[in-house]
Amino acid sequence: MNFWYQKSLLTWLLAPLALLFWGITALRRSAYRIGLLKSWKAPLPVVIVGNLSVGGNGKTPFVIWLARRLQQQGLRVGVISRGYSGELKQFPQLVCANSNPVEVGDEPVLIARRSGAKIAISPNRRQSIELLCKAYHIDVILSDDGLQHYALQRDIEVVVVDAQRRFGNGFLLPAGPLRELPTRLQNVDAVICNGETARAEEIQMQLQAEVAVNLLTQEERPLSEFGAQAIVALAAIGNPQRFFTMLQQHKLNVVKQKAFTDHAKFSAEKLASLTNAEQMLFMTEKDAVKCSGFARENWWYVPVDAVLQPEVDGLIEKIMQQVKANGEKGE
Repeated sequence: MNFWYQKSLLTWLLAPLALLFWGITALRRSAYRIGLLKSWKAPLPVVIVGNLSVGGNGKTPFVIWLARRLQQQGLRVGVISRGYSGELKQFPQLVCANSNPVEVGDEPVLIARRSGAKIAISPNRRQSIELLCKAYHIDVILSDDGLQHYALQRDIEVVVVDAQRRFGNGFLLPAGPLRELPTRLQNVDAVICNGETARAEEIQMQLQAEVAVNLLTQEERPLSEFGAQAIVALAAIGNPQRFFTMLQQHKLNVVKQKAFTDHAKFSAEKLASLTNAEQMLFMTEKDAVKCSGFARENWWYVPVDAVLQPEVDGLIEKIMQQVKANGEKGE
């Protein structure tokens, strides 16, 4: 919502509700801390990758990067997710690269395809972890989101922050985009800043795109080869403008931009109407996982890869130490 990124009359009208939201969340967190509400300790180290604000911070690309990096270190990685936007009603459920994103959600399928990690979804994160442990040999669990899910104990917390939008107008929901106040960052293990203006205490991450991939044929072409070709860009992600700006930075001829709500569902008819015979349709990889079953020959997606500063090695070492200590405890 645009008013979340400025202070307006609506902001101040909603401020009492934001204060109420703060009070409820603070009481809830305190109840978990002192044991009035019970939390569950998983048998494996749990790494939470979350955010303070709603949507579009670059959390999913970082989860993919982290899963790959830990696999390179020899760890067997499991990822849990709520499965937002999926129509599935029975949980928990394992997810693989060929799972139907309409049923299980677009982000879990994307993570499975890009990382090769073992994935399970459920609104109850304990159920997901127990299913992964039953089905596979896992060394570490990555939780895609869940920073505020205090019913699950965690060993390491990572917060991803958008470098441009930061914390919006600084207000909690519904007056602003925040789920918790920025002071919460003082208690996490690492802050990943997605963009070029990371602060001294943050680890910079940038999302890089070099190619476009055809949804129908899987042909890869460098973005530089599209030249003056007329392109219609669509995005159904938390921050669509990030995708549109990235295409502009590559000097592509974007003649129209179409932003949808995050996790929006598509049909062949809806997308075909966006372009004419001379235009190409460009979309994010997250959107593409929902469209491969009815793709047209002029539809392309642009995969992005997270690139992080060397300071992230400290986070990797901390995770490795947690896995080692857990292994020694189990011997």
